[in-house]
Amino acid sequence: MSAIPHTLPISREREFAISWTDAGPFLALAALLVIGYLINPDFLSATNLGNVVARSAFIAIIAVGATFVISSGGLDLSVGSMAAFITGVMIMCMNGLASSYGGWAIPAGMAVALLVGLVCGLVNGLIVTVGKIEAFIATLGTMGIFRALITYLSDGGTIPIDRSLRDIYRPVYFGTVAGVPIPILVALAVAAVGAFILYKTKYGRRCAAVGANEEVARYSGISVIKTRAIAYMIQGACVAVAAMCYVPRLGAATPTTGLLWELQVITAVVIGGTVLRGGTGRIWGTLAGAVVLELIANLMVLSDLVSEYLVGAVQGAIIIIAMLIQRFSKSK
Repeated sequence: MSAIPHTLPISREREFAISWTDAGPFLALAALLVIGYLINPDFLSATNLGNVVARSAFIAIIAVGATFVISSGGLDLSVGSMAAFITGVMIMCMNGLASSYGGWAIPAGMAVALLVGLVCGLVNGLIVTVGKIEAFIATLGTMGIFRALITYLSDGGTIPIDRSLRDIYRPVYFGTVAGVPIPILVALAVAAVGAFILYKTKYGRRCAAVGANEEVARYSGISVIKTRAIAYMIQGACVAVAAMCYVPRLGAATPTTGLLWELQVITAVVIGGTVLRGGTGRIWGTLAGAVVLELIANLMVLSDLVSEYLVGAVQGAIIIIAMLIQRFSKSK
């Protein structure tokens, strides 16, 4: 039996309804732009905003995958370590193929990165679903494993990309199309695909149903294991895409690559309106949440109101406040 009950959280009426929760991330974005301009007029310069949005693209891409995981009732704390591990494997693969295949080593490395991302996501998904281990504990464990693996592969140092590939690969981060940086276009494309899957496909409705009520979803004929495992694989694929865009920026992978990205990703998802306990996912809100986080960090750098070293503390405070808002909204 595969029929989906009509009481699922994402209904056809809901798709076209715009609530304060939907508009919240975008209102926060607009408020930050006004505040930033009042603090420093250079904040709204095209160069500054372009850099801010481009930097937020990595977190936005990963956060799209996290929206699937969280809306299905899961959690993934390993995304930062996974990004470092995938980046390291990708660079090693490209370097190994560069002497024989030249520039073709780059698409080959990207394919390997995508494959590794899917496998990492599948491992997380199977541990959580088949192993029946709490997502928090399971991904905490794989977070340590991925971080240790990249430290081992780099021997505690760095894995730089081959010099012959740097100029060829450079446009993936520094290039533009019609004046728009490529990472931004990639993030928009990933979000558009994610929104289509979550809002328009049967899998998206099943994902929300599993997150809303696992038992009801199971009695409705939905495979909870399959649905959540696919969500974690989508997360792994998104991490791989972010790694592909990230490599040209620094040109190397290190044991500190992606450090604390999991905090930024979860914060972006929660700011975007996705409920952390599952059942509701908002892809475009997640995208806005990632930009909001980077705008706040940029404001802290451009102003002397708060030290830039406290960015992590501010992000931690934001996720706590967002959770409190969600909790009190539920109790009303």
